[in-house]
Amino acid sequence: MAVSFNAKRGVVCLEGEVNIECAAALKSALGAALGAEGPVKISLAGVTGMDVTALQLLAAAEREARAAGRPLSADGWPEALRVELRAAGFRELPLSGSAA
Repeated sequence: MAVSFNAKRGVVCLEGEVNIECAAALKSALGAALGAEGPVKISLAGVTGMDVTALQLLAAAEREARAAGRPLSADGWPEALRVELRAAGFRELPLSGSAA
């Protein structure tokens, strides 16, 4: 699993299995992104799986961004992850507003 934040582009990139083992790194990257200027984008194209901890951190970042009036979005949701989210009852993809 890899988490990185490109401050110049305002992009948090996630790869591999995003789970509790990388929660601290994800929280740190999201915090850095929200502390920077401009819109924040989360790239999920390389994600192979995601647990509830990661979803909770993404939801918390979304709430924080909304409260601060900051645009925050996620793109590149892999189809396998969409299937998992639909099975878990999600009708929309977190941070995107698109159907799961």
